Amino acid sequence: RYIVMNVGERGVAGLMAQPEEVRKTGMPPAWIGYIHTRDVDASTKSLKEAGGTVHREPDDIPGVGRFAVVADPQGAAFNFLQPDGPDQPPIPLATPGNIGWHELYTTDWRAAFDFYAGQFGWTKGDAMDMGPMGTYQLFGAGGEPIGGMMNKPEQIPVPAWLFYFNVPSIDAAAKRVTDNGGQIPVGPMEVPGGSWIVMCTDPQGAHFALTAPVR
Repeated sequence: RYIVMNVGERGVAGLMAQPEEVRKTGMPPAWIGYIHTRDVDASTKSLKEAGGTVHREPDDIPGVGRFAVVADPQGAAFNFLQPDGPDQPPIPLATPGNIGWHELYTTDWRAAFDFYAGQFGWTKGDAMDMGPMGTYQLFGAGGEPIGGMMNKPEQIPVPAWLFYFNVPSIDAAAKRVTDNGGQIPVGPMEVPGGSWIVMCTDPQGAHFALTAPVR
């Protein structure tokens, strides 16, 4: 069973139980992102040629589209999706409930950026010096900033994406997380630009984050 979560009338995320073969690997519950493509098969072939890994070859979901489960050369997983039907305009990034920021923790952010730029045309933005944590490199798509990437700290075991959901205010949203059995291991804290964030873990152990314009 796959449950689609909407913002208004548009789906922005989905939930499903881990398949048995995934549970057997010991992989904990996690969020995994989708990158839109007009040709899943061609995108998957290009990814393999660039050093990426294919965990599931392109396949069809009736009534949804064609997808593949892949990873970048450093091992961070994501999916390709080629939806059925005509393309729809994207939901504005800042919409409450939508994912407003995409953060990559990797082993070599320079190589990772070159991979994503080469595959998807992502562009390099400003770079921030994080002191002992190294460089935080912003990136964009379609002329709009959409995320950042950095070398992962030791406490993050493997390269992975972290997704920030937009909320109106950070304190109220953080309280909803803890009231419903989640945890807040980091934050609230203010980040450059004036936004507030918290890092969260849901009751099953999946990591995510929240971002808001005010505390």
